[in-house]
Amino acid sequence: MRSGEEILLLTENIHLLSKEQAWHYRVLPKNGTDLRMELYCEAGAEGDSLAAELEVLLGKEVLLEPIEAGMIARLLSKYYLRDNAVEGTTQLQLSNHADDFLENLIAEAKNLKSSDIHIERYEHKCRVRIRIDGMMVERYLLKNDDYPALINKIKIYANLDIAEKRLPQDGRINFKSGDSQFDIRVSVLPTLYGEKVVLRLLNNDATDIDLNSLGFSGFDLENYLQGVKRPNGILLISGPTGSGKTTTLYATLKLLNKETRNILTIEDPVEYTLEGINQVQLKESIGLGFAAALRTFLRQDPDVIMVGEIRDPETANMAIRAALTGHLVLSTIHTNSAWGTVSRLIDMGIPPFLVANTLSTTAAQRLIRLLCPHCKTLHDFDNSMYPRQYRPSRDVAHHYKPHGCEQCYYTGYKGRKAIYEVIPIDLELAEEIKRGNANIHRLLTDRGIHTLAENAFQVFSEGHTSIDEIYPLLFNY
Repeated sequence: MRSGEEILLLTENIHLLSKEQAWHYRVLPKNGTDLRMELYCEAGAEGDSLAAELEVLLGKEVLLEPIEAGMIARLLSKYYLRDNAVEGTTQLQLSNHADDFLENLIAEAKNLKSSDIHIERYEHKCRVRIRIDGMMVERYLLKNDDYPALINKIKIYANLDIAEKRLPQDGRINFKSGDSQFDIRVSVLPTLYGEKVVLRLLNNDATDIDLNSLGFSGFDLENYLQGVKRPNGILLISGPTGSGKTTTLYATLKLLNKETRNILTIEDPVEYTLEGINQVQLKESIGLGFAAALRTFLRQDPDVIMVGEIRDPETANMAIRAALTGHLVLSTIHTNSAWGTVSRLIDMGIPPFLVANTLSTTAAQRLIRLLCPHCKTLHDFDNSMYPRQYRPSRDVAHHYKPHGCEQCYYTGYKGRKAIYEVIPIDLELAEEIKRGNANIHRLLTDRGIHTLAENAFQVFSEGHTSIDEIYPLLFNY
């Protein structure tokens, strides 16, 4: 019997069954041709008699595959909305209630700690997905007639042009609900069947952010704090988009936020607000970019400067200049590893001797999803599941796999954990940077520095995540 997380109904197959047929027989289309139909049915159903009846109805051979009854109900509700509300379905008729639905959707996404809401239109359906723990989860299907009203409501709230449907638009919404208040970044993109809208939920509350709770091991945190406590230099955090770099930076700023320090930030967007810190929103349209803001910051007598991202040579040069003149600079950069930050700065035109003299700490981080504790299943483990070149530090006899339940929205995962690779740049490593030596694995091993792959393997071996979740990190080992 297939488990819930493995089931994906293709849009082109939905029309193979009518709404009435799907609900009456409680079946779902898996695949179909002119001669044969493959259907999912409820586990425990009378398969032979059900298949015979469906063959007469559909006029073709029917093959049935049983799945959990709960999954049948959930998928019927998702793909075959009924005209009359019944138990287990989601009735969405928004013609006169688009405001209520939008507010409830945003409040729901916020409660689930979602980062984004995606509202999309296709040829045969309109859907709403939210990103939970980095994974897209489909939550609602809308009727085609209701979709334009919802998009127009969003545009009005974001001060966008409701008549413009040919060009992309960007805006912001300040959302208030009870005691909760936060900003939403709105992006509208014209697509083949209508406009796709993405709402990015920005969490303004930084009170719960703490370095001790982000996922640093004791040794990595000690190395990271060495760079934070230095009066000058550059501390860089690397990783792909959505890996939690900004959260780590804000946790660092919260630690540094004292009355005796002048802290300035330039960000795009300002995701959190911190009392006592001077935060500037980047506005490229009027010439206020990272480099331009840094030039002004140096005339503002700062102690600590935070730059949202070092993305071009001009910003990198200004950050180096700020560090050379006695300031602590915090920023992010896109590289695959902590040491890769060095080559990235050199590629941007920074001379190796300047990188060696200013870079104090470099860290890489990733977010890995944690298995749902309510439904994870134990299995035997085989070393062939590792990437071919990976050699684990110890053997693992058993491992857990995701299964899927109501608690985790049938994804098999619930929550995420950050893992880090932290390299404090000491005198010996600084000399290697000046020489252009990229082979520093032995030096890092001698210092007891753990790579992202090693820290990911530790979380896996303790049974908190799956081999599939850490596989990309092991592959880059």
